[in-house]
Amino acid sequence: MVKITPFEVEQWMDRYETTPGVINIAETCCASISVDDLISLNTDNSPSSPLQLSKKLTYGDILGSKTLRQRVASLLNRDLNLYSPDLEPLTAENVIITQGAIAANFLVFYTLVGPGDHVISVYPTYQQLYSVPESLGAEVSLWKLKAENGYVPDVEELEGLVKSNTKLLVLNNPNNPTGATIPTPTLQSILEFCASRNITILSDEVYSPLFHSLPNQSSPAPPSILSLSPSPSPSSYTTISTGSTSKSLALAGLRLGWIASRSPSFLRAIASARDYTAISVSQLDDQVASYALGPTVLPALLERNLDLARTNLALLTEFVEGKYGKVCSWVRPTAGTTALVQFRNLREGGEPVDDAAFVLDVLDKKNVLFMPGSPCFGLGTDFKGCVRIGYACETEVLKRGLELLGHYVEEHLL
Repeated sequence: MVKITPFEVEQWMDRYETTPGVINIAETCCASISVDDLISLNTDNSPSSPLQLSKKLTYGDILGSKTLRQRVASLLNRDLNLYSPDLEPLTAENVIITQGAIAANFLVFYTLVGPGDHVISVYPTYQQLYSVPESLGAEVSLWKLKAENGYVPDVEELEGLVKSNTKLLVLNNPNNPTGATIPTPTLQSILEFCASRNITILSDEVYSPLFHSLPNQSSPAPPSILSLSPSPSPSSYTTISTGSTSKSLALAGLRLGWIASRSPSFLRAIASARDYTAISVSQLDDQVASYALGPTVLPALLERNLDLARTNLALLTEFVEGKYGKVCSWVRPTAGTTALVQFRNLREGGEPVDDAAFVLDVLDKKNVLFMPGSPCFGLGTDFKGCVRIGYACETEVLKRGLELLGHYVEEHLL
């Protein structure tokens, strides 16, 4: 039997997010929208419905409709001319549609790694990115991100992590749970390092392109890993991007994601593995996702979500750095929807709180939910006293959640 490590954050969410009346600031998607909301965002003079209700519900295109795959490719191509004008733009042939990014990542690991392989993963990150390759028999080394570096990976540390059998390097940009961004020069350095050793890169870009608070907003945001090229570029070198409609597009209910790559052989292997787990995605999901990624909807949808993230991050910043700065500390997020915040108990000498007990006590006393950092992102040992807050929910939900959390802090920590 395959040894499966419990997926801590998902089990915590499953256990507590349906608590009656809960104020959920653990959710990591931009506040979800409806099909009617999507239609209202359409700048076409006569917007139509995303759904073709007379269309027969067959399996449809096995790898995803060509329209959807081309629109995903266009999303990934957004900064191609700026960074790598000599690269050919991605097309529908470079994209395979999956049931969410979680299925996309699993398929990548299932296809690429096994016993005898070595994988390097950034840490902290979504647990799937290191636990699944480990469950498949690979050895996994964690590339530990440091708060003092803004949770940006230190490329010089890679030399001490890489082995002769290193097959895959896993990135998460923007990062969950820290909200940190890997800058373009760092991405390029990672790419050069891995290409020279023929180490494949998987970049989980599920929170991209939600780069809302970069230090220099006049500079372009980092591109997809597929828009960068090592120099010189080995013809056989593989980079992989995964993403979904859930986080930055506020459409988690579609359960739709993708795998993209410039490697035809890799995509053929993925398609072959996918045959054992899915025939196709829902045709209704495909239609709505195609609509959301269309040129008359996507700009307004992203603008709505970027504005929401900026507005809500300002509220969280005032809480962490302002009113409750004596008990809170963090590295302020620059992208995505999540923040990793440490709480200290001034009544106990300023020691970090027991984050798991803290989360449960806040839930019990104030009915506010967020996730504990140590069990969910620190293997039970790291990120003591830290919690992950998802701040891109409805603004009124965040305001109320922070208000009640503030009451708890005043009653128990100050």
